[in-house]
Amino acid sequence: MGRALCDLIVTEYEACVASKGSFSFAISGGSMLKMLGLLDGSDALDWSKCTMGFVSHRCLPLDDDGATYAKARPAFLDSWLDRGLAVVSPTGTTDSEAEADAYEAALRETVGVDDEGYPAFDLCLIGVGLDGHVGSIYPQIPDVESDRAVVPITGVDGMGNVSTKLSLSIKAMLAAKRSVVACAGKSKKAPLGKARAMVRALEADETPMSFPASALRESATWLLDED
Repeated sequence: MGRALCDLIVTEYEACVASKGSFSFAISGGSMLKMLGLLDGSDALDWSKCTMGFVSHRCLPLDDDGATYAKARPAFLDSWLDRGLAVVSPTGTTDSEAEADAYEAALRETVGVDDEGYPAFDLCLIGVGLDGHVGSIYPQIPDVESDRAVVPITGVDGMGNVSTKLSLSIKAMLAAKRSVVACAGKSKKAPLGKARAMVRALEADETPMSFPASALRESATWLLDED
């Protein structure tokens, strides 16, 4: 799965650089970070021509262990930065509203926007949760239908702690020139894998409000493992 994902990234990079001289992409966290690590050390991309953003991110200091930025650094990000990658990231505060506004403004300056004002990523790499959340857009929250490009999310985690995040909206994910949903493997959260979630995402009678991933059913490329 990781090799297939990285091959796809290289293909998209080559097409974009050939047509316009640059490549922009957004990544998710979780298991995708392990997959992206397979590109570390690769000479297939000239990182100085690439700009990377995040599909979602916790509103934490960037060096906090819970921040996707911090998790990505040892896996691959430090290497990519050393070779010229430009990264658009949150500023590292816990104020989700301010972070969402600042992140959206930074995306406008770096990757540009489409005719409707959404970030013009060449490629958006998206993971899916068992409940169908994509980015930090969870079922049954008003942000599922948000017209904003970047939305602030405030919730309560399983330990009762307040958690603040920012996330590309579903409309912003759909605005990417190509979006890819990658879903593979088993974990403590998903000991049987995500087969049932994929049925809901791709075949069941769902709406974006009941299962947000279903909004990407027709538009995204889906990379799934055999399970």
